[in-house]
Amino acid sequence: MHIPDGFLDPAVIVLTYALLMIYGVFAFKRIRRTLNTENTPLVSVLSAGIFAAQMLNWPIPGGTSLHFVGGTLAGVMLGPWLGFLTMFIVLVVQCLVFHDGGITALGANSLNMAIIDVLVGYTIYRFTARAFKSKGSPRMLAAFLGGWLGITIAGVACGLEIGYS
Repeated sequence: MHIPDGFLDPAVIVLTYALLMIYGVFAFKRIRRTLNTENTPLVSVLSAGIFAAQMLNWPIPGGTSLHFVGGTLAGVMLGPWLGFLTMFIVLVVQCLVFHDGGITALGANSLNMAIIDVLVGYTIYRFTARAFKSKGSPRMLAAFLGGWLGITIAGVACGLEIGYS
């Protein structure tokens, strides 16, 4: 789902970067209130873990591959704001160091995986977990539903961005 350079129309690039900037400013204001010496190591370790997990690719028919994304995991473990920061760090490193997704598409990739996947996954998890109000299997179901719906909706957004372009 990492969109490379040259796939997106300039209007989509500008729109997705604008949405990233607006959300990022709002998120960083919230992060400043919640980031402390206790959760900073968790953000770092989770970023590294998600980054490493994303390096494992499984080939699928059609000449492409799939990999773990981790947006819901970040959202559930850290909340939507620090989850965004975690995924954004991962995407920036992948883009700049490993050329996994283009710099012109960083806004779209961040919108899909750091905003949509994290927010949808976190919201579905919280809603489902509260509905069952217990630990164990219902929480696992909530995490599964959050992860599945989060990445599915992010994938639809990716398809719409490429389709419009």
